[in-house]
Amino acid sequence: MDHLVLEVGLAIALIAAAGLISSKLRFSVIPFYILIGMAVGPHAAQIWHLDFRFIESEPLISFLGRIGVLFLLFYLGLEFSVGRLIKSGKSIAIGGSIYIGINFTLGLILGFMSGFPVAEALIIAGITTISSSAIVAKVLVDLKRTANPETEMILGIIMFEDVFLAVYISILSGLVLSDSSSIGGVIVSALIALGYMLVVIIVGRKLVPLLNKLLNIRNNELFGLVIFGSLFLVAGFSETIHVAEAIGALLVGLVLAETTHAKRIEHLIMPFKDFFGAIFFFSFGLSIDPLALGGEAVWLALIAVIITLIGNFVAGMLAGRSAGLSTKASSNIGLTIVSRGEFSIILANMAQAGGLMAIIQPFAAIYVLILAILGPLLTKESKHIYRALDKVFKFKDSKKKPRSEMLKEKTIE
Repeated sequence: MDHLVLEVGLAIALIAAAGLISSKLRFSVIPFYILIGMAVGPHAAQIWHLDFRFIESEPLISFLGRIGVLFLLFYLGLEFSVGRLIKSGKSIAIGGSIYIGINFTLGLILGFMSGFPVAEALIIAGITTISSSAIVAKVLVDLKRTANPETEMILGIIMFEDVFLAVYISILSGLVLSDSSSIGGVIVSALIALGYMLVVIIVGRKLVPLLNKLLNIRNNELFGLVIFGSLFLVAGFSETIHVAEAIGALLVGLVLAETTHAKRIEHLIMPFKDFFGAIFFFSFGLSIDPLALGGEAVWLALIAVIITLIGNFVAGMLAGRSAGLSTKASSNIGLTIVSRGEFSIILANMAQAGGLMAIIQPFAAIYVLILAILGPLLTKESKHIYRALDKVFKFKDSKKKPRSEMLKEKTIE
């Protein structure tokens, strides 16, 4: 900690170098941030006199990374709106159920067919079910797809996953950590999470006229303090009632997107979103031990990746079609939310704390890293992937899309 400023400065310089390399190669920057974190973190290699463990202040950098997740989700909420979310409530519930049902079932089958006990199989199913809201947010913003017709379904599934995660973690903590589970406690946790989200969305929308007046602040410094204070307070409070802090940030963005100050807030947040977002993916790389990635964990992770890619695409198609989206927009859903990240690592850490099989930690690291690399790539190339699959499966929409929607999709692409 004596060289804290130097280490943070070195971390930022490495992140910048990774960004420059990815820009030159015209490749997604996210995998570069993760890989550079792995290369210089506390788990990096030490060969003879060469010690690559440059970054030892992982707790601080990880905290900065958490801030990055909040800004990413907050910005994504600003690009969306509560009105659109409420109108799509029914289709989101159906789509979210389809997505989680398919991916969870496939993950559970993988766990049992690999010979794992019940607790380990449940952990693996959770790891392979929950997508990374941080990576999805980063990709949607970077590719300028926040206005796409399928984006509201993607955001809805992310929020639906959080309700599922609140219930699932309650169950697993009982099974894994204490060998018992209270059904009443699980139900209460789920109702609190769902009720909290609905209250923030509905009440926030009612308070838009009041927020317009309260945020009519000319001083930019004071305006920024009010926005940042609101963001961190709501996100922090969300975590205390077992709703992911990232979802709390998303909810704040959704509410403020309805105000007349949305563009000003967006302009204020943009540089913070970019800076702290990059630190998040770097900090995730710091948590991965490259030397533990091998053996059976590699094969299990590769099988899980294949199953996830298939399950995600099928789930995205079914979820999108249930909401009346075109097959092209529906395919984008599965290809966009295929990335796995922070939530998968949380479940893997729970398995370690509960003394479950040691293979789960390296499995989760390999699985998450592969999908963190593939996810942005698949999203970026979704148009070409859809065309290739269309030649094989001959996708057909149930009804012809309006010309206005076709022109909109063409413009967005």
